[in-house]
Amino acid sequence: MFKDIIRDLRRQKNLTQTELGSALGFSHAAIGFWERGEKLPTYEALRKMALFFDVSADYLLGIIDEDGTRLVV
Repeated sequence: MFKDIIRDLRRQKNLTQTELGSALGFSHAAIGFWERGEKLPTYEALRKMALFFDVSADYLLGIIDEDGTRLVV
């Protein structure tokens, strides 16, 4: 699920929500909303995260796993 994936990626880079928000151009509150599943990111935010973490948008959305294997719905 997106909220878990984004939190795990942030923690792997040892970033706070504030640091990630600054790197992406968003507030720490926005990062918190996404990590708690209270809001979903815009297309542009999703794109920035994929580029920043060097992962695909499909991975961020939980469509594929780390190896690129499509997950079963």
